[in-house]
Amino acid sequence: MLFDLERVKANVRGATTEDLLDRITVYRAGMEESALEVIEAELRARKVSRDEIEAHANRRGLETTILSDGTAVRCSFCHRPAVAEGWGWHRLWGLLPVFPRFYYYCSEHRPDASTNVMPTSDPPRPA
Repeated sequence: MLFDLERVKANVRGATTEDLLDRITVYRAGMEESALEVIEAELRARKVSRDEIEAHANRRGLETTILSDGTAVRCSFCHRPAVAEGWGWHRLWGLLPVFPRFYYYCSEHRPDASTNVMPTSDPPRPA
């Protein structure tokens, strides 16, 4: 796949600050150096300090699982870093529970106690 710097710049301009902080910290290992430079420049333009970036990295480091490639585990439902994990039901058409499967959840998609999530004490880790 070809790297399109203009497309990256447009994507970065439209991204939220939290998304950019995630990219520059927990997803850094999987990114092109040119893309990292664009993200760093955008964060400077948004007046995000180096201390704020380090604080975000520390917070994410405490709440996420890091894979062997150096990046964080992604939520099973979006691109954000997962902060929780557990068993849930794979649902046919989003309704009919078919079989249990392991999910990773970001803070936005994390289920509450009233959902059908089966907690686990020793979850399998991705390779």
